[in-house]
Amino acid sequence: MKKALVLGAGGFIGGHLVKRLKSEGFWVRGVDLKFHEHAQTKADDFVVGDLRDQKFVRSIFDCRFDEVYQLAADMGGAGYLFTGENDANVMHNSAMINLNVLDASLKRDIKNVFYSSSACIYPTHNQLEPNNPNCAEDSAYPANPDSEYGWEKLFSERLYLSYNRNFDMNCRVGRYHNIFGPNGTWEGGKEKAPAALCRKVAMAKDGAAIEVWGDGLQTRSFLFIDECIEATIRLMRSDVDFPVNIGSDEMISVNDLVKLIASISGKNINIANIAGPEGVRGRNSNNRLITEVLGWAPSQTLRAGMEVTYAWINSQNSQQHNQK
Repeated sequence: MKKALVLGAGGFIGGHLVKRLKSEGFWVRGVDLKFHEHAQTKADDFVVGDLRDQKFVRSIFDCRFDEVYQLAADMGGAGYLFTGENDANVMHNSAMINLNVLDASLKRDIKNVFYSSSACIYPTHNQLEPNNPNCAEDSAYPANPDSEYGWEKLFSERLYLSYNRNFDMNCRVGRYHNIFGPNGTWEGGKEKAPAALCRKVAMAKDGAAIEVWGDGLQTRSFLFIDECIEATIRLMRSDVDFPVNIGSDEMISVNDLVKLIASISGKNINIANIAGPEGVRGRNSNNRLITEVLGWAPSQTLRAGMEVTYAWINSQNSQQHNQK
C-alpha cells in the first residue's frame, strides 16, 4: 500500500486532499497544529504538532513516504496578511516549516514532494490594472510581491527547486489562486474573500448592506476546491519541474462577487464600500502553461462552486445562531 504524508491536514485544502488520497487507496498520515475544525479527518493517522520544531518533523517522517504534500503555512485573508502586523511571524513560521520538511525528506530519501505556493508571489507592478493583470508564470521576475507572505512563498519555491537540482528530488510547485469551497475557515479573521462574503450575506437581512473593503472594483479569480485537488495530484505525479498556476481564469470584481452570492442567497443585498486592506488591483490565473503541460483546465463555473460554498456557510451560520 502506498503511503502519503499531508502537512497542513487540519486546514481547508489539506482536509480535502486527505479525503481524495484515501479514496485512491493510500495510507495517509495527516499533521497539523490542530485537528480539522469543520470535518472529521479521514487520515489513518493524525498527529498534532508544530512543524517549526525540527525534532517533531523528523519524528513524523518515520518511513519513506511515496508522496509528501506540504500545505502548511502561517497564512490568512487580507485582514491578516496585508496589515503588516503579522509579517515577522508569517515569514519566520512558514520558512522554518519548509526548511524542516525538506531536511527531513532528504534524510528519508523521499523524492516526491509537492509544495503549495501562491499567486501572491507575482509582482505588484503587473497587477495594477483590474481588468488586465499579468500572472503568467514567467512574469514572477523581477520579483516584487505585494506582501511578506508572497516573498516567503517565492523564497520557498526557490528552496524546493534547489533541492531538485542538488539532491535529485522531484519537488513540484503549484501556485494556488484563491481556493474556495466548503469545510474551510469562514469567520475569525483568517478567512478568504469568498468565505467572508458568503458569511456576510448569510448574516444579513434582506435589503441590508454589507461592507466591502476598497471600492470593490479590484478583480480576482477563484478556484473550487475539487478542481484544486485534481490539479495538485496531476502536478505531483507529472515530470513538470517548474512552478505552474493552479487557478481559474474566470475573473470577477469583488462587487460582482457580492452580487453573485446575493443572487444565490435570494436576498437583495446592498454594498457599502469602506477603507480596508485590499491587496493588488487585479489578479487572474493564467492557465496557458498548465493546460499545455498537464492537459488540465477547470471544468466548473464560479457560480456552481459558490452555490455549494454558500449553502455550507449558511448552514454553519444557522447552526451557530441556533446554539446561542
